[in-house]
Amino acid sequence: MNQYMKSAVYGVAVGDALGCPVQFESRAEVKRHPVTDMRGYGTFNLPEGSWTDDTSLTLAALASIKEKNGIDADDIMERFCDWMYDGAYTPYGFSYDIGNGTRNAINAYHNGADVYHCGSTAEYNNGNGSLMRIIPVCVWCALNVPDEKEAVRLIDLVSGLTHNTERAKTACGLYGFMVNALIHEGGSLKEKLQKGMDRGIAYYKAADTAELRTYHRLFDLDAFSKTQADRIESSGYVVDAFEAAVWSLITTNSFKEALLKAVNLGDDTDTVAAIAGGLGGLYYGLDAIPQNWLESLKNKELFENLLD
Repeated sequence: MNQYMKSAVYGVAVGDALGCPVQFESRAEVKRHPVTDMRGYGTFNLPEGSWTDDTSLTLAALASIKEKNGIDADDIMERFCDWMYDGAYTPYGFSYDIGNGTRNAINAYHNGADVYHCGSTAEYNNGNGSLMRIIPVCVWCALNVPDEKEAVRLIDLVSGLTHNTERAKTACGLYGFMVNALIHEGGSLKEKLQKGMDRGIAYYKAADTAELRTYHRLFDLDAFSKTQADRIESSGYVVDAFEAAVWSLITTNSFKEALLKAVNLGDDTDTVAAIAGGLGGLYYGLDAIPQNWLESLKNKELFENLLD
């Protein structure tokens, strides 16, 4: 499991750090100074290799899985509280770039809400804040939970800690099926992702999940790969971010190319690249991640300790 988890988590982190300096810039703005390598400052005025909440929450979930040898929702939320209130799992000892849905859920849990009700089910909470951090849970389930229904239940539970809408949870579930296929299936990247998507479609159709159709553009990845860039959104909306991440992967031929493409779409650059980076890391492997990107990551000791 260690090698899969390393590839996935480092993939998330370098994508997050790559997109951090241009986060919230429009596609036109990014086009004026395109991202071609890891760089610093920009949006948050932070040095090269700085990562944001996407990676912090991913590491918090990873730390819980490592400590508990499984999925313990209360323990994960306690670690989310440590992050937001005390600066744990951060590059510099303080939390920043906190999404509203995540902030509200952590505050609710801190004030007594249980793990099943701290995440909002409101329409406005269909952001990408759970998808961006879900990959440690997906990898653990792919390697330890052979029953699809139980794996989806666990992924739903952890998504729902902050984003408890059916749309956000379905995105995380489909992502989990893709992770499983990347680990267990053969073929090219697009073929593996399609196998995962096919299994996810079959599962959610059987479960009569109304939100499945929201992701219809991902049903046929060969057709989706022919979509022009101007029809790809890269916002914080969970459907947009998921589509943009997958599109960046299936229209490129290397980890580096995929993440640069994701970042240069603009808008929610760090999260789209983090979502793509997790999947890309699993397919291409740790050795395919540019060494200077890995070396630039701030607080690298934290990664090494958690992934040891």
